[in-house]
Amino acid sequence: MHIAVTARFLLPGGHLEGLGRFTFETLRCLVQQHPNCTFHLLFDRPYDARYLLGSNVVPHVLLPPARHPLLMLAWYEGAVALWLRLHRPAALLSPEGMTTLGTRVPRVLVVHDLAYLHRPQDVGSVVRRYYAYFMPRFARAAERLVAVSDATRLDIAQQYGLPANRILVAYNAPAQHFGPQSPAQQAATRQQFSQGKPYFLFVGALQPRKNLQHLLQAFALFKQAGGVETTEVQLLLVGRDAWQTGPLFTTYQSLPTAVKAAVRFTGRVSEAELASLYAAALATAYVPFFEGFGLPVVEAQASGCPVLTSSVSSLPEVAGGPEGAVLCDPHSPPTIADGLRRLALDTDLRQRLRTAGLHNVQRFAWARSADVLWQALQAVSQAQ
Repeated sequence: MHIAVTARFLLPGGHLEGLGRFTFETLRCLVQQHPNCTFHLLFDRPYDARYLLGSNVVPHVLLPPARHPLLMLAWYEGAVALWLRLHRPAALLSPEGMTTLGTRVPRVLVVHDLAYLHRPQDVGSVVRRYYAYFMPRFARAAERLVAVSDATRLDIAQQYGLPANRILVAYNAPAQHFGPQSPAQQAATRQQFSQGKPYFLFVGALQPRKNLQHLLQAFALFKQAGGVETTEVQLLLVGRDAWQTGPLFTTYQSLPTAVKAAVRFTGRVSEAELASLYAAALATAYVPFFEGFGLPVVEAQASGCPVLTSSVSSLPEVAGGPEGAVLCDPHSPPTIADGLRRLALDTDLRQRLRTAGLHNVQRFAWARSADVLWQALQAVSQAQ
């Protein structure tokens, strides 16, 4: 069987965020588990050889490189549609939330979130119009839909008027290299990144939906409350500058000098450094306004790191509810600050959350999510 896979988010250089990570990890499992199936990866630019995950993987570069909506239209409805007409694979897997309308090849589409509907202010007007026109059509055209959480499954059903019981769920999962580390390793990480001091950790691209302005304001309230347990604590923000970061850095510059000195923007770090940062953190503080899944939550839990996260969208589901994490209102800096204080002051709470988190992440595995995709691919290919 020949399966085409849109691989636009498998970026050169190996820097994978949410969509690229889901694509890579599920594809790695599919390639290994189904050696008699040929997977044709459709790239929009020169590819990194590390994505050729087996002898049954065949790469194809289709132009143009597609990041602007007009080029995305040309790529999906032009280059991809033409390739499918010429090669007629058994199915097309689109793991990044977008697919082509211009094909009769049966499609399996993975939808990660509908953030463009819930947070339209976070994307530009051209991108917003592209999503508003195409995303519902993509969902209705796909022979099988897969969501990355039950919250996203229900959101798709409600927003697009589709039957929820026909949408499958394939969760994200933490990579195998995330795990607890020894006290000596943790001390070395703190020495490298926070002058040996305890720290809260944020991981993710710096963009408005991640709610970093409120996190910074909450951290300032936490620091200003005083007490020996709060004086030394730092806040590490790990991730690239994505878009609309001006208000974030304006908020940062407005912080009191002592608070500002306790905040560090690390930029991107290596996978090994990220694993160490989670394992050595006092807690992970991840309080976005909206998420389709929330991968940093389970990466932190797999590392034995307590979590503070939002009480909205998919995050309570993914975190394991109030037993698995401290949940807070992302719109309220004082509520976030209270969560930070609880985690800083309550050693027993942190230990309970470490134990609960390590138990919770057993629900998530890339191999199980790949099995869901394979079931969907088989169903659509056999229905032809």
